[in-house]
Amino acid sequence: MNPEQAYQELLRRFREIALIDSIEAVLGWDQEVNMPPKGAQWRAEQSAYLSGLAHRKTIAPEINDLLCAVEESDLVSDPVSDEAVNAREWRRSYDRAAKLPTEFVEKYSRTASLAQHVWAEARAKSDFSLYAPKLGELIELTKQKTEYYGYEDKPYDALLDEFEPGEKTDNVKRLFAGLREELAPFLQELVNAPKQPDPAIVEDRDYPVERQRILGQMASAAYGLDYASARMDVSTHPFSTNFGPGDQRITTRFDPRNFGDSFFSVLHETGHALYEQNLPDEFFGLPRGKAVSLGIHESQSRTWENLVGRSKAFWQYFYPITRQMFPKTLADVSMEDFHFAVNAVKPGYIRVEADEVTYNLHIMLRFEIEQAIINEGLPVEEIPATWNALFKEYLGLDVPDDSKGVLQDIHWSFGAIGYFPTYALGNLYGAQFFAQARKDIPDLDAQFAAGKFEPLLNWLREHIYQHGQRYRAQELVKVVTGEPLSYKPLMAYLRDKYSKLYGLA
Repeated sequence: MNPEQAYQELLRRFREIALIDSIEAVLGWDQEVNMPPKGAQWRAEQSAYLSGLAHRKTIAPEINDLLCAVEESDLVSDPVSDEAVNAREWRRSYDRAAKLPTEFVEKYSRTASLAQHVWAEARAKSDFSLYAPKLGELIELTKQKTEYYGYEDKPYDALLDEFEPGEKTDNVKRLFAGLREELAPFLQELVNAPKQPDPAIVEDRDYPVERQRILGQMASAAYGLDYASARMDVSTHPFSTNFGPGDQRITTRFDPRNFGDSFFSVLHETGHALYEQNLPDEFFGLPRGKAVSLGIHESQSRTWENLVGRSKAFWQYFYPITRQMFPKTLADVSMEDFHFAVNAVKPGYIRVEADEVTYNLHIMLRFEIEQAIINEGLPVEEIPATWNALFKEYLGLDVPDDSKGVLQDIHWSFGAIGYFPTYALGNLYGAQFFAQARKDIPDLDAQFAAGKFEPLLNWLREHIYQHGQRYRAQELVKVVTGEPLSYKPLMAYLRDKYSKLYGLA
């Protein structure tokens, strides 16, 4: 088989694998949104079957032969060509998948599917002991996975690389240490500032759920989310998933007394969905049509949630609409006071409700715990106490119960250990990209204030979305901004914005 024929056969095979993955995504979405509790066991078997099927197809011996034929040809002479990018990432997928026995993949998927159901029950009852046995199973399987993958330095590197290809624990620790060194004292400045917001405006007033739903959809549509190929539903933990071209799903949750819980979740998940909607459809299922990494994915969700959605310019446009939607609730609230309220900085228990300043402290805490679990063997039964002690150290709060502490996030229940650092990396990438966008579009704030978000969306399409996986995350940030990833653009943004809001010199 000549190289061109080999390449075409690889296209066919990996598109078939992508089809299986998309079916599994439908089942995962349904599990969180619609499935009755008693369906958990059978859903676990369905997920295990599909995971095993995709894995067997990924590690088929013919894949390696076909890749060798392509890799030795002129098809990949240009490292950023479609063929070279696809071949590079196919090789990565094959080499990693080939290290895992199919039986292990099926067992992992089955355990994770069941664990999500157990986590939801434990969270509702705020009882970690209900979840601990299943979490223990997942942690042991995750440790096995690190040994299958192998690593040069720390076992955690093998997990981080799964979500952020090429990233290393030590580099993340370096970035986080620099950020925390500047962030912690700045947080204290804000807490002690003479000017303070009234967070009760958004956290403790009446916001009817159905109107929250309508407003959230209006905002995401204004951003550019095409609801002809997307929909929004309700789940315990907000998330976004992609079934394929023309079918993106986002979820949120509603609290009739808390405006921000749903609204900013919708903006966050819209950022994810916009990325998926604007990847090149012709490359669906192929590396050229996939997101770069979860860090880059999170840069998009955090950009649209915070850098845009909590900006003064956004609310200059959107507050009159919000006030019309909740006329009694906001009758006595000015735009300036509302904008200050949605940017209130206050250490809190729940990560997804955290403000821009304290959010990264939540991630650093989880990053430490995950390393302790994987690298140092922290026993499962000691995780809640470790969580509570670190929470006190990082955020100065005593955790009142498990639901506000160790049980608040869904990620460990589906085996996503190594995922959490990508949220903070996303904040770093997002701030650095956004600073470049401001240079390239000097009137960006005026555009937002006029309700025009397409200029930013077009900029992201040109500089990030259209590339798919042409560049790894660490390379993409250099291509877009001319600089390696740094925490300094994020700190500069936070200092500028919050010093003005809080009346600091």
